[in-house]
Amino acid sequence: MPILKGVLEQMSKYKISLIPGDGIGPELSEATMEILNAVQKRFDIELEVIEVEAGDTCFEKTGVALPEETVEVIRNSHACMKGPVGETAADVIVKLRIMFDLYANLRPIKTYPPIPSLKPDIDMMFVRENTEDVYRGIEFETAEGAFCIRVITKKNSERIAKKAFETARRRNGKKRVTAIHKANVMKKTCGLFAQTCRDVAKQYPDIKFDELYVDAASMRLIKEPETFDVFVTPNMFGDILSDEAAQLIGGLGMAPGANVGDDFALFEPIHGSAPNRAGKQTANPCSMILSAKLMFDWLGEKYDDPECFKAADAIENAVATTLRKGITLPDFGGTAKTLEMAQAMAKEIINSK
Repeated sequence: MPILKGVLEQMSKYKISLIPGDGIGPELSEATMEILNAVQKRFDIELEVIEVEAGDTCFEKTGVALPEETVEVIRNSHACMKGPVGETAADVIVKLRIMFDLYANLRPIKTYPPIPSLKPDIDMMFVRENTEDVYRGIEFETAEGAFCIRVITKKNSERIAKKAFETARRRNGKKRVTAIHKANVMKKTCGLFAQTCRDVAKQYPDIKFDELYVDAASMRLIKEPETFDVFVTPNMFGDILSDEAAQLIGGLGMAPGANVGDDFALFEPIHGSAPNRAGKQTANPCSMILSAKLMFDWLGEKYDDPECFKAADAIENAVATTLRKGITLPDFGGTAKTLEMAQAMAKEIINSK
């Protein structure tokens, strides 16, 4: 089981492994490094960022999408940041989630004016189980067809439900958890997930609890997104619904993600590698920069480090301020490129009070 056990010195020092990824991944990683460097200049934080290989390009070069050397560097890091990878994603991120038991996938969906959004006050969090369901990849074929085994366990349903309620308790939101399932059809697997969420809800009387079938949830996300706070979902439903929700706030380029376990965490945009945009400096860096914000929040919590919490707040404020100033991509009516946006945000961090 990962991670560095050493006690942090007076100046906060963290070793961060970085997978640049494929397609637009290296551009997003370069942009995010501007932010990490700005954090080091502004706050009492020192980062050792170690770049490692994984993904399509790595597979083409070595025949392995996730080399053991990369895993070893990640294992000896305080946290990992990852750019999007291409067709080998299942051999990279899915394996890392299971390998390090990163059972909670946290995906905040929030409006940042003036980026176009369906409603002006969307602020929700998807807490998605990250290690089982059909994404476990247990499939086989026979002469008659292909089959997939769906795995839902009480243990993992219970701990993701607790993560959702704890998340709702910490947020400045509506103190509401909504469980997503399809127990009217998948009576055993979704039935177990739903009942476990109900049982956990009894331990959190201060948090409102309700449930939605996944098809109804997909409709109500469009109809009334401002009413939701925290969703707790099985693996596949959370993946699909969070992508849908990202379109409410300006697209996947505005959506960060965290893969969190009890001892380690990995941070990444929720979108793919967009190879058609690679090298053009037109990719929205907010997804990965806001993922860095989530990383500092997690480091602050895990190591009781107030400097990391300050850094996280400064990153989000820098993103919001830069966007309000109109420094953004042509997609949103601006003229800036990927790196230019990040450089503007880095200046905001350095000049923050």
